Amino acid sequence: MNTTGVNLSWYLVLYCITLIMAAETAAKPPLRSIMYFTGQHPIAPPIDQLGQVTHVAIAFMSPGAFNDPARSEWPFFTTVNQVRAQFRRGTKVMVAIGGWGDTHGFSTAALTEKARKTFAKSVAKMVEATGADGVDVDWEYPGGNGEDYKKVPNSAKAWEIDAYPLLLDELRAALGPEKVISAAVPGLRRDMLAFTHETIPKIMRSLNFLNVMTYDMMNRRDTVTKHHTGVKLSLEAVDAYIANGVPPQNVNLGFAFYTKYFKTDHEACAKAASAVGCPTLLLEDPQTGADLGRGGGFSWHDGIPGNVAKSFSRALSQGTYDYREGGYFYLDTEEDIWWTFDTPEAIKEKFPLIVEKKGLGGVFAWGLGEDAPAFQHLAALNEGLVEYSSGRKDEL
Repeated sequence: MNTTGVNLSWYLVLYCITLIMAAETAAKPPLRSIMYFTGQHPIAPPIDQLGQVTHVAIAFMSPGAFNDPARSEWPFFTTVNQVRAQFRRGTKVMVAIGGWGDTHGFSTAALTEKARKTFAKSVAKMVEATGADGVDVDWEYPGGNGEDYKKVPNSAKAWEIDAYPLLLDELRAALGPEKVISAAVPGLRRDMLAFTHETIPKIMRSLNFLNVMTYDMMNRRDTVTKHHTGVKLSLEAVDAYIANGVPPQNVNLGFAFYTKYFKTDHEACAKAASAVGCPTLLLEDPQTGADLGRGGGFSWHDGIPGNVAKSFSRALSQGTYDYREGGYFYLDTEEDIWWTFDTPEAIKEKFPLIVEKKGLGGVFAWGLGEDAPAFQHLAALNEGLVEYSSGRKDEL
């Protein structure tokens, strides 16, 4: 018997298996984990709890700061070096620009080619001066449906839809290929005005990844109860971006380290077939869009507002998980308050149901310090990352 030929065959088989494993490993890089580090809660846990964190986005610098070509100073609540020292070596530290209501500076920057170039060059100067590894663009609602949507109609912002990717192009040109550029984008389909099948390819040519805000998906514009960071709505958001051309590995799933609550209509909810979908009181002014004060939220770091303290205590002890739509909730029929937030267990549910199912490239959370001092939700996120990463390796 010629054993040499048999041995060579086995060597070839093993060599091919090694090549396949290497290729699959390259195709499945470690998951990203981005933490927003906010001026409201600039707190980080001990560094041994941050092993899964790959990026930090310091929030926020105002976009208006970058429309002055003569500007050379960048005042902030912290520095990139101070933040970098609080995380593991190799963690990318980015500066987040913008935020929910701070959009005027973006509109000014995007209006003309000259303005776009001025903005991008100023951002590049800031990145060089601070030593940041890149920027996160938090122009969350280009094209309309932002905080001022009742005062400024979407028709007046329609031009932003085409201007948004042009602004990103200038940012990439100014920052170069090595710096990280990401964008925070809407989680509700109704708000994805600038993120269409036509615009997504133009947007993604400049970005490393998208942070899909799969939270606040119940807000004061709604009239019935739903999960503000639920699985069903999160899947709808992720599916919309993927269908419009975003590769799944460039999508990060958002997690909220805070609670939300809304006042409900007692009589209507008593007649409703389910706690999910029962009518709320009117939550925003129909003329101005202003908050009517019938809802709210607070982070795990914050003190519990006294007017909802007893109700929140019941939500923690009596709440339940909705396996149909995916989300922890409690309908307080004593005080007519709908509670919606993620428990650590609810966070871990999202890894097999969303991250693994859709093959996403990462996760992010708003925000790290909001989970202090216990950091239980961060721990659950880390656990999900470790388990999912282990599962990816087991597949090879």
